[in-house]
Amino acid sequence: MAWHDGAVTEEDIIQFVGALPGVVVVTAGADNGAPEVAWGDTFFFYDPDGDTPGDRRMPFATIVIHDYAGFDTASDLNRPGVFRLNIAVGRDLFEETLGYPPAAHAEHHADHDYTAADRVFPHPMYAAQGWVSIVNPGAATADRAQTLLTRAHAREIARHDRRR
Repeated sequence: MAWHDGAVTEEDIIQFVGALPGVVVVTAGADNGAPEVAWGDTFFFYDPDGDTPGDRRMPFATIVIHDYAGFDTASDLNRPGVFRLNIAVGRDLFEETLGYPPAAHAEHHADHDYTAADRVFPHPMYAAQGWVSIVNPGAATADRAQTLLTRAHAREIARHDRRR
């Protein structure tokens, strides 16, 4: 699936990732018992059989649409029309993408503008766990975002298969 050359929407991402095999998409809301602070955020899980209890699933990607006061505010997501795509890429792909391993992120934290749109950067809170982020993916990052999402999905499949 090719995204257009302009801005990539949340719906574009949801459709792309949701079409990957075994993916469960959950957008947090009152209807699914999510905590109010997360309402509107979208979580992507690999659960091919649909039998993993919700409290045991870990997302491999998320779309966050607002700041979490006192915790995650570095991207200033409370600006109108701003969202952040977050992807669990793991150590190797993190280093390939950013040029240093996740464990070294503390030394590089100040080097990044976490509010910049259409740039791949370390997740402001979860970089040490191998997460990267993109605020409002667009022409400069659309292809890279698809590649990162596809590789994160493949990584989740491998993890799932090892656990079985």
